[in-house]
Amino acid sequence: MNEKQIILTKNAPAPIGTYNQAIAIGNTVYISGQIALDKTTQQLCSDDIHAQIHKVIENLSAICVAAGGSLASIVKLSVYLVNIQHAPLINELMAVYFSEPYPARVMLEVSALPRGALVEIEAIMIK
Repeated sequence: MNEKQIILTKNAPAPIGTYNQAIAIGNTVYISGQIALDKTTQQLCSDDIHAQIHKVIENLSAICVAAGGSLASIVKLSVYLVNIQHAPLINELMAVYFSEPYPARVMLEVSALPRGALVEIEAIMIK
């Protein structure tokens, strides 16, 4: 059986609860949901959805690198939005940060996210 490896980097915000940034089991890395926290202040980077999506993807990228991969290594994304009308912006920015073949994805509207964030994204990566 593969042993769990904790992934933790100072290049992304520290966990704000009882979880790790990511856990690797074999070649699979499960990345915890990321909100738009600044890694230094641990506060939301902005109230703007566009800025929050950029920050979330930057945080995901830092964790991917710490785990031995990159955004291109992500095979599945789960996107949680407080307002599903921001879905087109998710599509627009995914085209900036990802290239084909794009990861599989689910996108859901939720009533609230931690710290008043507007978006949270979790990912599964293969090293």
